[in-house]
Amino acid sequence: MKYRDFLQKLIYKVIDPVVKGMIKVGITPNFITTTGLLLNIVAAAIFIYAGYTGADALRYVGIGGGVVLFAGLFDMLDGRVARVGNMVSRFGAFYDSVLDRYSELFTLFGIIFFLMLKGYVLWAIVAFVALIGSIMVSYVRARAEGLGLDCKVGLMQRPERVVLTALGAIFCGVFAHIEAFDPVLILAVPLALISLLANATAFVRIAHCHRLLNDKKQ
Repeated sequence: MKYRDFLQKLIYKVIDPVVKGMIKVGITPNFITTTGLLLNIVAAAIFIYAGYTGADALRYVGIGGGVVLFAGLFDMLDGRVARVGNMVSRFGAFYDSVLDRYSELFTLFGIIFFLMLKGYVLWAIVAFVALIGSIMVSYVRARAEGLGLDCKVGLMQRPERVVLTALGAIFCGVFAHIEAFDPVLILAVPLALISLLANATAFVRIAHCHRLLNDKKQ
């Protein structure tokens, strides 16, 4: 069993009571998806605010990371509510995918803005490359599925990106007063990892689709 499948089943066991409660009170998957987007916008606003603050800047970065992690739970809840509550729809899947892209754009924009304001121009560029990779991973899959191809290969998919970004921001805030090194690195290094692996995943998916399309010709 793949590690993602194992973790997914484990998380479902934990959240299923919440899912059933949501269904009982009439909460829809699209409402949950929209709430997730709004939370990511709040996180972006916190990152931007952190850029304008002084001594407490990294504490706000940590808070923003916590909001991102909390918003990530809604990515799982909407799909689970749809399946368990028999509310699966083609528009719901489309809506979820589109708002996921918006969520990542807002979150990474907030982080980039923070890094630029604090003078970390190089790390801001790295974060921008991470943003490019995040979007291209999803875009390649969407184009592949439009051609009727299954394209879920690669390491750095959305759950991994959300967790790395959120934990990097959270621990950046937790260790804000560390003196051994610049605590901003705790945020920046995960972003560098995302920029590398997300773009690598996009190219792996391109190669995967190339192979599948060539196989169909034979």
